[in-house]
Amino acid sequence: MAEDKTAAQSPLDAARTAGEGDRSAALTAGQQGHLPDLLGLEWLEATTGRVRGRMTVTQRHMAPNGFLHAASVIALADSACGYGCVVSLPPGAVSFTTIELKSNFLGTVREGGGAAVEATLVHSGRNTQVWDAVVTAEETGKTIALFRCTQMVLYPKA
Repeated sequence: MAEDKTAAQSPLDAARTAGEGDRSAALTAGQQGHLPDLLGLEWLEATTGRVRGRMTVTQRHMAPNGFLHAASVIALADSACGYGCVVSLPPGAVSFTTIELKSNFLGTVREGGGAAVEATLVHSGRNTQVWDAVVTAEETGKTIALFRCTQMVLYPKA
């Protein structure tokens, strides 16, 4: 018999089931050893419909041409939106998966600078969620990326 992957325990289950209020500490603990942890992503707030976080840009975030790698910015924005989905799942849902994303890059952050993200829930349906994220340079407040993603909400198999 095939294993039901949607029912498997996730490192983020504690954040998903923690109830209302700020769940940023549970998300940070749950990301240990995974890409967001390896990139040094920090979570400042995680409540239903909203997630705020940041990263300090280091060499690991840079492209070989000396500029902030687009994938690092996407990892920050997508993680914020995904974590937002985790803490905003409708009753009975067990997880989610990203089904679409889009990014517009408007600026950059140099090594040593900080990048902040704020993700907000735009659509909260039974089967999908749509999230927008704005990534900014902490030093200037300038928007460096606009991000939108659609999440498919997953339920246990019957």
